[in-house]
Amino acid sequence: MISRKYHVIINTIILILLFFIPSFFNKTYHIMLFDQTFINIITLLGLNFITGLTGQMNLGTAGIFAIGAYTSSLLCVKLGISPWLGLIAAIVMGYLIGIGLGWPSLRIKGIYLALTTLGFGEIIRLLIANMSKFTGGTQGVKGIPFYNLFGLTIGNEREFYYFLLIVTIIMVYFSSRIVNSKWGRAFKAIRDNELAVETCGINISDIKIKAFTLASIYGCIGGALFAHLMGYINPVDFNIDLSVKYLMMLMVGGIGSVPGSIIGAIVVTLLPEYLRFLQNYYWLTFSVILLIFSVLLPNGLISLFDVVVKSVKMKGGGNNANYSSSK
Repeated sequence: MISRKYHVIINTIILILLFFIPSFFNKTYHIMLFDQTFINIITLLGLNFITGLTGQMNLGTAGIFAIGAYTSSLLCVKLGISPWLGLIAAIVMGYLIGIGLGWPSLRIKGIYLALTTLGFGEIIRLLIANMSKFTGGTQGVKGIPFYNLFGLTIGNEREFYYFLLIVTIIMVYFSSRIVNSKWGRAFKAIRDNELAVETCGINISDIKIKAFTLASIYGCIGGALFAHLMGYINPVDFNIDLSVKYLMMLMVGGIGSVPGSIIGAIVVTLLPEYLRFLQNYYWLTFSVILLIFSVLLPNGLISLFDVVVKSVKMKGGGNNANYSSSK
């Protein structure tokens, strides 16, 4: 009960700090960074289902992200529909993509699955770039409208910040619920010992497709939010570097952990930007920091919190033992 009490207190403090963050930063640039961080958290939570929990390598996050962005953008710009309907359409596309990408994972795995998803991402980018009459090609999509909530247009970075904060909290909540549900346990079991799971009578095919579907839905939601935040998207934004960046976030924060995904997205999104004062050496410094993290913390930054919790418990246990012996 004490542990749960502290958990609630910590979450409350974090939410209060997040609510007042825009008050501490006056520059639009900083608010945009926080907006991008929220979008990365949502997308990374999806990648965590398939790569972190199920253990299936997915390098097609950029393609999924692009489909979500272009689905919502094109429907809003060309057909004039509401961005909310565009978001729903992106979710439907994520569901369909998840099923489509899930089937190859039933027959291939490891490096072959990684190459398949990587090829998927590149195919999507090339199709977007070359179907210029439909997607705008290399010129991109301009004039993407903002979201409108009860007559209030979410039209600037600060307003979008609070909107994304609410959406991120909802997505984190559902992600945590799924991870701690029977689905989450099945995901982890497949990652640890697929053969043992199959002998228990669990439908592995169904579980893998569910994981890919969740990853795709989260990724498409992130893409749609990104498009309406920026107001302009271009195929260049969705290259292989984006997929690698999300995989990097997962590794830095902690593979298979919802808090780890949040931490990884925050660190990899914000740290390079706050190292820009080093000018030409900022990316080199960031790469060295990541290398140190990977060597000293192979389980991600979230493992630091586990160490702290264990040490506190050990001290608490030691104090109880001394108290008992004194009695």
